[in-house]
Amino acid sequence: MSSPSPVPPAHTRSRVSPFGTAMVCAALALVLLILVAGRWSPLMTLDRTVADALHRRAVTEPGLVHANRVLTDWVWDPWTMRALITVAVVVLWWRGARALAVWVAVTSVLSALLQQGLKSAVGRERPRWPDPVDSAHYAAFPSGHAMTAMVSCGLLLWLLRRHGTGPRVWRAALVVAWVSVIGVGVTRLYLGVHWPSDVLGGWLLGAALVGFSIAGFARYEERGGPALPRRS
Repeated sequence: MSSPSPVPPAHTRSRVSPFGTAMVCAALALVLLILVAGRWSPLMTLDRTVADALHRRAVTEPGLVHANRVLTDWVWDPWTMRALITVAVVVLWWRGARALAVWVAVTSVLSALLQQGLKSAVGRERPRWPDPVDSAHYAAFPSGHAMTAMVSCGLLLWLLRRHGTGPRVWRAALVVAWVSVIGVGVTRLYLGVHWPSDVLGGWLLGAALVGFSIAGFARYEERGGPALPRRS
């Protein structure tokens, strides 16, 4: 008789339901989407106020602008995040966890399709400046950088949790993930290529997608699907 899977370490256990979290984030994202699409005046005013304040500061700090451009175009670029997911998928496949590898890959692809679909449907214009410090193309809502960072970091943290990583590595991973997710949103705002609600929408949609993905795979395992071998 095979031995039961080891219980994950205490620091990786959570009483928060991924599905419940996903539902809350999805509901909030839907409300935000309606407000953005309907151009709700208080939200538009808040977006403009924050964007104006950040842009006034950005045009006076070229060094900080350059640092933000390096971070957003290289360190936290969506393709950098997708490359990390690709590495994780390859490792999972090599270890024999092929169902999980496909699940993670599909979740990442769905994230890209969802954000592009919403951008096209909402068609929100990006901030325009007479003296821009950076440029970006296509529609604004939701922020692709923010959503991709949330999805990628969320999936990678989930995989580390399943692996039963040690507390030091787990804490370090949490710090890196949070800095990346929040940091990329800040860079998009500072560079004047997104409104605050674009970034918030990307975060909420990304968190919802990760939560649904985690809950969905747990259900798949409960029904007899192959599980990723955990570290003993």
